[in-house]
Formats: sequence, C-alpha cells, structure tokens
Amino acid sequence: AFHQWLQSTGLMTSKASTTAWIVATTPLFIAMLSWVFLKEKLKWAQVIGIGMATIGVMMVISEGEISSLSVGKFGNHGDILIFISAINWAVFSVISRRGLKNHPAALMMFYVMAAGWFIISIPFIIGPNVNDLQALSLQSLLSVLFLGIFCSGIAYVFWYDALKSIPASQVGVFLYLEPFIAVIVAAFLLGESIILASLIGGILILIGVWMVNRLSASE
Repeated sequence: AFHQWLQSTGLMTSKASTTAWIVATTPLFIAMLSWVFLKEKLKWAQVIGIGMATIGVMMVISEGEISSLSVGKFGNHGDILIFISAINWAVFSVISRRGLKNHPAALMMFYVMAAGWFIISIPFIIGPNVNDLQALSLQSLLSVLFLGIFCSGIAYVFWYDALKSIPASQVGVFLYLEPFIAVIVAAFLLGESIILASLIGGILILIGVWMVNRLSASE
C-alpha cells in the first residue's frame, strides 16, 4: 500500500519516463539487501554491471548533467518520492523471498493485495473521500481496474513466481529493462521527448543487465 501511494503521488509531478528510470535503481538496493540478509553471492563483474546500469540511470535523472546530483539537485518532489519507492520495493522483494519458502506465489499475492486493499480502502469507506469514488468517470474506473488486475494482480504473481525460482538479485536486474521500454511508450502515448542522455543511459543499463544475467545464467 505504501509503495503504491509513493508511486501514484510521485507521478503527479514526475514524468512517466523519468519515473521509470528512477525505479530502475531498485536492483541496486535489492542486490545490496540480498547480499547482507539473504547471503546471496555477487561476483565482481556483476557488481560492475550494476554500477554501469546505475550510471545510466543517473544520466537520465540529471538529463546528462550528472555533476548536478553532487550538489543535491535530484529532480522535483515527485522524483524523490519515486526514489523512496525504489528502496521500499527492494525491501519488499527481499522479505517476500523469505515468505515464498513457505507459501505459494498466488497465496502470497493474496496476502499482499488483501492487506493493501484494506489499508487503502479505509479513507474512502469511512472518510470524507467517499465522494471521490462517486465522481469517477467510466474512463477513470476502467483505468483503476486495469491497474488493479493487470499492473498489480497479474504482474505481482509473475514477480513472485520469479522470486521463487531465481535469486532476488537476479530478478531485480530485470527491472532495468522497464525504463527503456517506458521511455518509448511515453514518447508515443504522452508525447514526452527522448533526449540523447536517455538513449546513452539506456544503452549503459542494457549492458549492465547483460553482464549480470550472463554470469547468473552460467552458475
């Protein structure tokens, strides 16, 4: 529930393409947490791959001016919330991997969705926000259903199945592909511009993904 709130609120002021690139920092935190708490091993080449991908993400966030990050310039308020959501998702993934040792993916998904739905629904059921539900248009309602069924429900089941089969650090690296795709989709659907820094950063990210997954597959 906290993760969804962070991303939804952050998207109010952060561009969709920028948001996707910031979320791509999640594998870095997953790898660090997995190394500390799950005792998963990381080879030096994998660390270098994650580092390259991280540099690519920073290029996109700063629009090519990485030096601006050193003086505390990190986008707007929404960008900061999205960055916090990346850390939150990393913690969620590591904790989930432990739970998957005793519960099937579908059941874990039910726990997460049921608890999240209960927490988020309280303000709308007993609070003044109940009128907001009545004001939803058909398009807005369909959008909510799409997010709930496909982007949350089905996608989370796939995520849990992956966590159950392969190490959390390896699953997390696949998130590096998301922003590269999001930039293209945002350009077509939202008219967001694609700058050179995004393309260069995307190339670095894909190289990093290839390095980490190539070594993981060879083990």
